[in-house]
Amino acid sequence: MAEVKLFRTWSSPFALRIVWALKLKGVPYETIYEDLSNKSPLLLQYNPIHKKVPVLVHNGKPIVESFVVLEYIDETWKENPLLPEDPLERAAARFWAKFGDDKVLPSIWESFTNDGKEQEEAIVKAKENLKYLEEELKGKKFFGGEKLGFVDIALGWLSQYESSVFEDVTGMKLLTEEEFPLLSAWKLTFADAPIIKDNWPSRDKLVAKFQAIREDHLLKKAKK
Repeated sequence: MAEVKLFRTWSSPFALRIVWALKLKGVPYETIYEDLSNKSPLLLQYNPIHKKVPVLVHNGKPIVESFVVLEYIDETWKENPLLPEDPLERAAARFWAKFGDDKVLPSIWESFTNDGKEQEEAIVKAKENLKYLEEELKGKKFFGGEKLGFVDIALGWLSQYESSVFEDVTGMKLLTEEEFPLLSAWKLTFADAPIIKDNWPSRDKLVAKFQAIREDHLLKKAKK
């Protein structure tokens, strides 16, 4: 039986963070794919509060919430550290990762699931948030410097979901090279790293999935 198990779905960008971290660390693990419309008893047992993926199970003990899992992985397997040693830099990394989930992701999701004036307003908000990330990348290859780290993994969804999938579904271009040259360069460098490009879900499947999600959101909105 595998010492490490990862409960995930095929498309979750939050679970992908854990895949990338485990691959970067060279940690062997077993994958258990979940159907969130029919959650397994094991998932509900291991994550009874949120009932979500990802869940990492190490020696029979569950760890939940992607950032918590990332830090657990980093502290358990020391090879290729995700977080810097300096306390101030570690705090900054945690801040930018949280900023991505609390501000960047919701504003881009609003842009994706709306149309018309509401979409235009959401795009303005999303670009304001992206500008902070652009500023943070000045003089750097990755958010933590020269090596792929915690913040890059936290924001990695930008390089595929926003820049390819969402753009294909909606036609909107948020992260352009003209407006965000540093972020644009970062997303290409990040996506080209072997552990990243070898572990993306099928792009065609992602497009089909998010096309259906967007259509469902717009249909519900039209019925209100």
